[in-house]
Amino acid sequence: MSITITSSAFKEDEMIPALYTCDDANISPPLKWSNIPPDTVSIALIADDPDAPMGTWVHWVLFNLPADTTELPQAVPAHSKLSNGAVQGMTDFGKPGYGGPCPPGGTHRYFFKIYALDDKIDLTAEADKKKLLQAMEGHILARGQLIGRYQRQ
Repeated sequence: MSITITSSAFKEDEMIPALYTCDDANISPPLKWSNIPPDTVSIALIADDPDAPMGTWVHWVLFNLPADTTELPQAVPAHSKLSNGAVQGMTDFGKPGYGGPCPPGGTHRYFFKIYALDDKIDLTAEADKKKLLQAMEGHILARGQLIGRYQRQ
């Protein structure tokens, strides 16, 4: 089963507006998803840039979203714990919450990956992408991704 993930801010493989990058407000884009399996217990999201010169750069780590969550609004607060119980882990910027595209040169791709899980993740906000992926192992019911691109002006 594949989760469909979209954004009203940009379409698949299109440019991400500057508002969601380090060149402007650096706020998270609105995201919406569907096709979550009925036995989902929680949802996780990872956003990263595989085109970064030092290897994949992690822009967002979010987990334990309630299973009935079908979207995230624009500008999710950069708190470790959200009001709905979700946890934002550590990015490669060294802090929790969304960190927008800020490529040093050229056009980079940004993968927004969503996961439906059969359990909650027992990690703290200090968890990074690697720890989250390890904790999700064997618990992924479905996944989906949205790719946006960005080049600094």
